[in-house]
Amino acid sequence: MLQFKPIFLGKVPREVPSAATSQKCIRTNDIENVGRTSRHQTFFEMLGNFSFGDYFKKEAIKWAWELSTSEYGLLADKLWISVYQDDDETFALWHDEIGVPKERIIRLGEDDNFWTSGATGPCGPCSEIYYDFHPERGTSNVDLGDDTRFIEFYNLVFMQYNKKDDGSLEPLKQKNIDTGLGLERMARILQKVPNNYETDLIFPIIEKAAELANVSYALADDSTKTKLKIIGDHMRAVVYLISDGVNPSNIGRGYVVRRLIRRVVRTGRLLGVKGDGMGDLQGAFLPILAKKVIEISTNIDADVKTRASRILEELKREELRFVSTLERGEKLLDQMLADALLNAQGTAPCLSGKDAFVLYDTYGFPVEITNEVAEERGISIDMNSFDIEMEKQRQLSQAAHDTVKLGVENGANLAEDIPDTEFLGYNTLRSTSVVEGLLVNGSPVAQVSKGSEVEILLNRTPFYAESGGQIGDNGFLYMMEAENEQQAIVEIKDVQKSMGNIFVHKGTITEGMIEVGREVEAAVDANLRQRAKVHHTATHLLQSALKRVIGQETSQAGSLVAFDRLRFDFNFHRPLQDKELVEIEGLINQWIGDAAILETKVMSLTDAKRDGAIAMFGEKYGEQVRVVEVPGVSMELCGGTHVSNTAEIRGFKIISEQGIASGVRRIEAVAGDAFIEYVLTRDNYMKQLCSTLKVKAEEVTGRVEGLLEELRLTRNEVSAARAKAAIYKASTLSSRTSTIGTSKNTRLLVESMDDVDADSLKNAAEYLVDLLKDPAAVVLGSCPGDGKVSLVVALTPGVVDLGIKAGDIIKPLAKSCGGGGGGRPNFAQAGGRKPENLLGALEEAREQLTKLLEK
Repeated sequence: MLQFKPIFLGKVPREVPSAATSQKCIRTNDIENVGRTSRHQTFFEMLGNFSFGDYFKKEAIKWAWELSTSEYGLLADKLWISVYQDDDETFALWHDEIGVPKERIIRLGEDDNFWTSGATGPCGPCSEIYYDFHPERGTSNVDLGDDTRFIEFYNLVFMQYNKKDDGSLEPLKQKNIDTGLGLERMARILQKVPNNYETDLIFPIIEKAAELANVSYALADDSTKTKLKIIGDHMRAVVYLISDGVNPSNIGRGYVVRRLIRRVVRTGRLLGVKGDGMGDLQGAFLPILAKKVIEISTNIDADVKTRASRILEELKREELRFVSTLERGEKLLDQMLADALLNAQGTAPCLSGKDAFVLYDTYGFPVEITNEVAEERGISIDMNSFDIEMEKQRQLSQAAHDTVKLGVENGANLAEDIPDTEFLGYNTLRSTSVVEGLLVNGSPVAQVSKGSEVEILLNRTPFYAESGGQIGDNGFLYMMEAENEQQAIVEIKDVQKSMGNIFVHKGTITEGMIEVGREVEAAVDANLRQRAKVHHTATHLLQSALKRVIGQETSQAGSLVAFDRLRFDFNFHRPLQDKELVEIEGLINQWIGDAAILETKVMSLTDAKRDGAIAMFGEKYGEQVRVVEVPGVSMELCGGTHVSNTAEIRGFKIISEQGIASGVRRIEAVAGDAFIEYVLTRDNYMKQLCSTLKVKAEEVTGRVEGLLEELRLTRNEVSAARAKAAIYKASTLSSRTSTIGTSKNTRLLVESMDDVDADSLKNAAEYLVDLLKDPAAVVLGSCPGDGKVSLVVALTPGVVDLGIKAGDIIKPLAKSCGGGGGGRPNFAQAGGRKPENLLGALEEAREQLTKLLEK
């Protein structure tokens, strides 16, 4: 309902009196319940009907009952109703108008039957319809929350209040309806299956997962069934998300996709799926499951099949990447378990819940696997502290969810009678306007004086407000006295839209005082506007060039049109090759040189789509849309400002191309004046470089390559000299070797080598173990500078055969020096950040090895 919030609040006029919807929804706040209950899902489809001040309770209740009993054919005596505890009107409508017996109408409190859209915003009492799977249990002591008996499938929200910051409720000017009917829940009821997962929406995916895991769902135990349900639900979610352009990443919506994918991979491994589940141990099994989802979805959402190749490629890359993450988690688990044994000191070894949670949260490592591996080594897990960490995460997540304020920017402080701003900026850069409102720190004021930051609302404006990726215009407002004497100047640095289509001009008063109701002369900075126009049109050309060079399937994922550059994000699975970038630049500069005249027209959204116009990312469109066309090249729905002829762009140059998230690339480029400035700056750099190197421009590359080769050779010579020096120094230390053990034949050398670098320290240790012969143990440390510590432990086979491992020796040594490390049984390296602890740590290592060798 978020898209309708301004309409519910009366801030934006309704376009239609009522609507019916089918919406794909993702919800992960109760993800742990997926598969464990009969109804929780991360992905579901919500069917709904909305009234924007048209019909209200009586009609909504009547039609919900008619849909449930007449259209879906549900038996009336199997339906129960819940109402808000104080809502006598709704109770009466259900009983007197519909005929539901009083004993099947349950009053519930605010937590269950008063719906809010967040901390603030539209809200109201609600009424829910429940299906009773076991009416034979009677009507006494009924609990509608009993999942074994009831399922709530239809929620009717009577949106009649606005919840304010202080928690008070103010009646809305118009009473609204927002209902939701869960498709999966209704499918479960109609198909007479025990849970949502066994409907034809999800069960084919579960069956495919069971096949890959080589298990039978029908014969599986509850734990296995739960895992298969998780896979079925999550696979449906990620396929639709990726189809809709949401790719895995570590932020925002992308993190939701990544989290769900990782949960499927972890769950598949727990079920024993190896590789692709069909014999290829290096393969991925998610694409195989995704094909089943796509097959099921083809007749529901045709775009899913069209985008199938991208979906499958994305899932394969993400799964294989995560498998390597899991492997790193396994290595970290090994280290954590070794530390738990080391720190046990006579007590039963235990892995901390915090460590187990790090594995779970950071590496996606299932706590079940952590527990299983730990038990094999005789180590328990502190599950109480693990649960505490989990609860902390849930509370943080819930807190973040609860504090989302579904408000319209400055909505509470803008006068309700301020009309939409008339935009004149397509045809002029100057206008006479009236100040409709002033805001300082979000609060309305009547006048503002020199030096103040202010937000100004005008009745009409030539200033473009940020939207469609294009930033807001800059410029000035001038308030004039009689006889055209200047009274006030406001420097405008940004323009934003608020509450639908009210333009908020943000600026600083540099002279005089500005007042509400006065006329001002609004003047846009023409040079900056031209820069924005050039970059916006170049962005359209860039999108067309990308589609021609790398494929029509690529789509926009974000953009920025600024005065100094443009930025374009797009969905693509790999870096662009140099030759592709050259081809893209070439196409765009060719179109610029063609001097094509742009065509701009307003038409219906339906006609624009029919003609093939492309929608800009992040924009919302009404029934009438503005279409910007570069004939034969580009046609897009766009409210931005553009050049009239492509020749105005003058030139186009790509500055960079890089990945910003999995499956999302970013191009930054310059055009127009910014292009000229870029070329001149680069030319100046080249001239300076030529002067420094004393070569011509075409000879720079060869000269730099020659210098790099000389540098490489010099570094190798220095490294070799350091290694020789370290070995020479090590040879002088060999005389300090002590002999240990019952037969006094094991040689032990523990020494500091001052400032020797890590590689040279390694070479010295290898030289010494060869020199001292088997059995021998060498421990060396150094402080190569910048607060660093380098450590090496080298053991001969005879010492390793005694059960002594280099890694076990170096871990406490590295810990004392503020670092960590590891290695093979015979050789380990580590680093640290506490040089002052090196000598003490080496002495501890000497004592530890002496005790072990004397045994």
